[in-house]
Amino acid sequence: MGNFQEATALDRRSETEFDAELDPQWSVGGKLHGGYLLAVLGRAAAELSPSHPHPTAISGSFSAPPDAGPARVTVEVLRAGRGLTQLRARLAQNGKPCVEALVTQGLLDDEGPWWSGVEPIDIPPEEDCVPAPAEAPGAGFRVDLMDVVEQRLDPRVVGFAVGKPARGGVISSWQRLADGADWDPLSLLVALDPVPPVSYDLGLSGWAPTVQFTAYLRRLPAPGPIRVRMTAGDVGGNRMDEVAQAFDSKDRLVAQATQIAGVRH
Repeated sequence: MGNFQEATALDRRSETEFDAELDPQWSVGGKLHGGYLLAVLGRAAAELSPSHPHPTAISGSFSAPPDAGPARVTVEVLRAGRGLTQLRARLAQNGKPCVEALVTQGLLDDEGPWWSGVEPIDIPPEEDCVPAPAEAPGAGFRVDLMDVVEQRLDPRVVGFAVGKPARGGVISSWQRLADGADWDPLSLLVALDPVPPVSYDLGLSGWAPTVQFTAYLRRLPAPGPIRVRMTAGDVGGNRMDEVAQAFDSKDRLVAQATQIAGVRH
């Protein structure tokens, strides 16, 4: 496996049920990546909404981490209208619910915004940024995701790797799919959940499991790399909120997300 299309492929069992083979390459420290799991659910939702092929909003709750390997996805259509389809999708493994999502499907285009107040990302050129390896020094675990997603970090925020975090609560990066494929609305769900979590920039290392994740897909991304900015909002009570924004090669906001993740502080 490896490429995104294969890693999110489904076999249909019935009108509303699908079999998935969860790919271990799309993982961090042996845990399957949250954005990847939502993309699997989004792939299933699209099968039941042929008139609305693109996810425009998805909100997922993560109740148990699934293992790589076989899983079952069940989808229910809540409403099918002229402009959108709303669905509920659940990923389960060995009969145990792992991820459940509400999905809104629509039809995206590549037109820019009529108006936008979003500030562009302040990040050096891609070639001046720092590659993020799968075997990060001092991490203590392997980031297999970096074998399938090429990521370059803003050099101003990589001090966390040597015990000198910037403590600005922001991590920005360039991202490409390693197989050379262009980003699409489904694969952007992976980009919106970048590694490392922004807690690293605050001096808080370790796993930051996603509890709840909501993403909005705004438009079809232009070919080429995307830039992602992840910012921390409030950290406390062993939880933090993170906001991600993804910009395409035409400097347009193409997707955004907010998540609540666990963190030790």
